[in-house]
Amino acid sequence: MLSACSSTPHEQPVEKRNEAPLSFADFEEIQERGRIVLLTENTSVSFYLYRGQALGYDYEMVQAFANAHGLKVEVRILDDLNQMFDILNRGEGDIIACNLNITDERSQYVAFTTPLFQTSQVLVQQKSLENDVHSGITSWADLEGQEVYVHHISTAYRNLRDTLERYHINCELIDPSGNLTSERLIKLVADGQIAYTIADENLAKLNATYYDNLDISLQVSQEQEVGWAVRLDADSLQHLLNDFLTSHATQRKRSYLHHKYFTAVKSQQQRVRSLYSSLDGKRISDYDDAIRRYSRELLWDWRLLAAMIYSESRFNPEAKSWAGAFGLMQLMPNTAERFGIDTTHTRESNIRAGVAYLKYLDKYWRKHIDDREERVNFVLASYNVGPGHVQDARVIARERGKDPNRWFNNVDECLLLKSDPEFKALEGVKHGYCRGSEPVNYVSNVRRKFGEYLAFE
Repeated sequence: MLSACSSTPHEQPVEKRNEAPLSFADFEEIQERGRIVLLTENTSVSFYLYRGQALGYDYEMVQAFANAHGLKVEVRILDDLNQMFDILNRGEGDIIACNLNITDERSQYVAFTTPLFQTSQVLVQQKSLENDVHSGITSWADLEGQEVYVHHISTAYRNLRDTLERYHINCELIDPSGNLTSERLIKLVADGQIAYTIADENLAKLNATYYDNLDISLQVSQEQEVGWAVRLDADSLQHLLNDFLTSHATQRKRSYLHHKYFTAVKSQQQRVRSLYSSLDGKRISDYDDAIRRYSRELLWDWRLLAAMIYSESRFNPEAKSWAGAFGLMQLMPNTAERFGIDTTHTRESNIRAGVAYLKYLDKYWRKHIDDREERVNFVLASYNVGPGHVQDARVIARERGKDPNRWFNNVDECLLLKSDPEFKALEGVKHGYCRGSEPVNYVSNVRRKFGEYLAFE
């Protein structure tokens, strides 16, 4: 029931790196950094990926809140709710949104928003082969002596443990480090690997549309409220979230998303059960094999290269920009020619040429930036705007007392100044005007997308 992993390569692929350290400040600090950090899990209710695009009821709701305040959303995917609470209260995340039941016990550690909706808990089991409707378990008494699998941190266990003990039900507690969310436990029931689990009814109903052999008819708890969690001292964030959730405009959004994720089951099932879903599938795009192969040449995590290609072309091989950039990696014609391709070459050739250019940029920046992970940010920015403008930003960084070898909160801020005539005239700035917001946003977007893509193995 548990899984583990180990690493053996001599030089590890580049891993996700946070854009900047967070602090314990409230919404004002979130606005200053320009992004809100969402802690969630990879489920069909909260957050998942389909053909490279982030989806999920909780995710889209948080995204709507972020859009209303001019913020980006950075996603951190976790399976352990205790870890989420720890990360939130260390100031390394801003909001937990993952179909979270509001309880008095949890309210000692986090502050909840106004409820999004209510749900109860149900027993998940396979249907009886005899009538294909209900199973033999129709009451607690029928479960006497049976094993029910739940997370040891789940509301199901905490709320029902007295009942479970009374009926001598062996409640097998699953360690979340085993990467088993409630939704994955439901799938294990559907596959016949375990007999029973307990899950929130809204999640169970949704999964019952994916697996037609499930019986979720036995309700085992009263209705409970579901909400989002913030730190206990995040008063202004909590207040703004509550205003957002209760506004008339948000009610329309909630209704639309409820239909999208809980009512339009055929469309949801098509996405969730797709080969290109982070839930049931193993692929981000049609080009994963080539991306995996060429990423090894860069010593990059393949999901980072995939995130970059998504940011360039949305995996559309026919994409073409107004400036003439073309293909999956949006190469300019002169750059493509330099690395041996043109618009007539194959889609994989476009990836190969783009990676060759990335390798060239990595070699260039290796002379200046020793830290491998940090160097990736300079490579990404240079791919977007050229290394000359990035070098100019390093000159401005030195002038302003910032670190020319650090991207976030240092060189990125100075690249934004290249549109200011005062800095164009600075000695050592050689490459003229640059609209720095484009490469700055590009690096941040690729990094955020990479964080989302960590949902794939």
